Amino acid sequence: MREFGMRLSLLAVACVLGVAGCSHAPNEAGDAVALSSSTPNSEQARIADLLARMSTERKVAQLIQPQINSFTAEDMARYRFGSYLNGGNGGPDGDEFAPAGKWLAYADRMWDASIGPLPGDEPVIPTIWGTDAVHGHTNIVGATIFPHNIGLGATRDADLLRRIGHATAKEIEVTGIDWNFSPTVAVARDDRWGRTYESYSEDPRIVAELGAALVEGLQGTPGDADYLREGRVAATAKHFFADGGTDQGVDQGDVNGDIESLKAIHAVPYPAAIDAGVEVVMASFNSINGVKMHGNRDLLTGVLRDEMGFEGVVVGDWNAHGQIAGCTVDDCPQALLAGLDIYMVPDDWKALLENLVAQVEDGTIPMAKLDEAVGRVLRLKLRLGLLDPNAAKPSARPNAGDYALLASADHRALAREAVAKSQVILKNDGVLPLKAGARVLVAGNAADDIAKAAGGWTLTWQGGGELDNSYFPNATSIYRAIESEASAQGGSATLSPDGTADAGAHDVAVVVFGEEAYAEFVGDRKTVVFEDTEGLDLLRKFKAAGLPTVAVFLSGRPMWMNRELNASDAFLASWLPGSEGAGVSDILFGKQDATGRLSFSWPADCGGAPVNGTQGALFNLGYGRSLADRSTMAALPEDCGYLTEGVSTAWFDLGRLDSGISAMGGDTRLPNLIGEGGGVVARGFDKDRQEDAREIVFGPGSTLSLSQRGDTSGDYRILYNLASQPAGPVTLTVGEREIDITRNFALSAGKGWREMIITEQCAPGLGNRIAFTSDAPLTIQIARIARQDMPEGAECSF
Repeated sequence: MREFGMRLSLLAVACVLGVAGCSHAPNEAGDAVALSSSTPNSEQARIADLLARMSTERKVAQLIQPQINSFTAEDMARYRFGSYLNGGNGGPDGDEFAPAGKWLAYADRMWDASIGPLPGDEPVIPTIWGTDAVHGHTNIVGATIFPHNIGLGATRDADLLRRIGHATAKEIEVTGIDWNFSPTVAVARDDRWGRTYESYSEDPRIVAELGAALVEGLQGTPGDADYLREGRVAATAKHFFADGGTDQGVDQGDVNGDIESLKAIHAVPYPAAIDAGVEVVMASFNSINGVKMHGNRDLLTGVLRDEMGFEGVVVGDWNAHGQIAGCTVDDCPQALLAGLDIYMVPDDWKALLENLVAQVEDGTIPMAKLDEAVGRVLRLKLRLGLLDPNAAKPSARPNAGDYALLASADHRALAREAVAKSQVILKNDGVLPLKAGARVLVAGNAADDIAKAAGGWTLTWQGGGELDNSYFPNATSIYRAIESEASAQGGSATLSPDGTADAGAHDVAVVVFGEEAYAEFVGDRKTVVFEDTEGLDLLRKFKAAGLPTVAVFLSGRPMWMNRELNASDAFLASWLPGSEGAGVSDILFGKQDATGRLSFSWPADCGGAPVNGTQGALFNLGYGRSLADRSTMAALPEDCGYLTEGVSTAWFDLGRLDSGISAMGGDTRLPNLIGEGGGVVARGFDKDRQEDAREIVFGPGSTLSLSQRGDTSGDYRILYNLASQPAGPVTLTVGEREIDITRNFALSAGKGWREMIITEQCAPGLGNRIAFTSDAPLTIQIARIARQDMPEGAECSF
């Protein structure tokens, strides 16, 4: 049983946990490390006693957080990591689809490994497991999948968020985990960002209110009897700070501007979360004016702690400390000195631990700084009851192993309520609500696809993909919900994903379509134009046949949808609703009114510029129709330069150079971009098929250039991938202009395939030659190089 504010002595704790030397008395000299002015004296004394008896290696181990696929129970017993995590694609024993019972058994195994006796008087400190349960406990097959935050933002219902947090915490407890890396309290200001759906709103006030409510739901309210007890887990407000404000919405990119102005937007949610008692804050990947947040002492310590008064644990993000200038993943004292408490170091944990120990011993890291960070981790464990002499292993805790709690009837009803409240009607010319007895044609590949409705961070990191409905045993697709309700009202529903069913045999068509699932990195876009025409083609087909149409759009952000809005009689922004499609059908059939209101403004323009508030908005923040509002919408303009881009001329594509293109390594010709010379080696690489790309290996000071004979025009588009950061300066030459792209490549490294766009904006007089020069060894993979006229105002990106 968890207990908060325990009064038992550490002598009892040590004895119960099997520590030798139980006769040790608490340290009388000072007796406490003053972690903060509000830390109870009892906590301070207990933490001081533990620190006094811990070795340097054990202290450092409390700050090391590896992922479950990169260590064993034997490693845990040897090193005693303070915490560990399951990554987006991680699961017990390498099985990300393992049943809940195996997750619980794994938690027990690691708990047992972490509490074995230690020599001498050294105290035993149990480990803790953290997970990304960002819209329900969605790493677990069969758990409740709530709407993503963008949908919850449309509800404006803080009480709903508290109930969702509580339900999520209970399901997390079923598997023996007691720390959630949630909520995301980013204020997304550019919808091109691939994590926009993790933000409640572009309005920081909405984010602050709902983020704090979820914290209270997960943890309980400080001072209440159930705070961090049964049905509660530790929460994490993330990512501090301004992760939603990067230039062009590039994930992990730069945020530039006056600090006070940035704080007025992006820091607003944190005081609210801190007031709600959040125990952990996660540092963000992005830079502020060129300084990586994980190494930004002015903000991690000066603002978060000194100004905002945060006293809890600051945890890092996935290897993000390695992006600090002068750091590597396994060597980075700078992060700890800046204010980080826990390094999230998925795989390189051993080398990092050893380096940190050496840096404490040689004075690079003062012992007082180490004790301060470790003390905060210990305090979290005290508050969670992990150092209680009665602390039980994960499987013996409340709710553990109660698998009926996963997607229980109450939790599914709560998710259905959340889905219904999140739906935003943008258009309704009178077709909604659907009439009783209607014969409904349901079309679109997403209609019966639960994974697509759930989006990223669902069973796998990126979601979607090969996840068919069999992976979601406790869920209802949108089509199945429509079918059930239509039948209950005396009508029928027919599923025809490709729309080939007889339109004349139906009264109305509901077309369910939207974005493919994605998460961070992969979800970044250059524009907010929805280019997939599946839904548009179906809507136009049914409109031509005289069949009234309803568009149900699944997305992680507002998008330019003028064509689809024109082709539909009603348009429902459904966001990423999750496992309860019945919440969508409740609105379609009018079982309850539509109360969802936009928490992000909807773009009127198809360009890439961010839209916030009313400037450039088709529908303003707060817009949304009730079912009673059946007013007709005027036709919208459908012109969009990004839909009519000039024809692309490929210099290199599908493993072949165009006949007019010359590739050179130094002064050596590389036919079909294969061969070596001038310090450059170009060899075939399989991206999607055999040798459809090239892997280019640069020696120090070498140059790869490509040029086109004769007249040439168009902007450059280059599809590339970097596995690791450059070891030295990298220069891009376009025509006669040299551009330092070292930092751009550093940000792109390890994030998969990305597109480089070079326009007149950043390289006037584009010319007919491009060249890459690397001062140090560098490996890059290139799949495509093309020239194409981009729309006016298109931005450069690297």
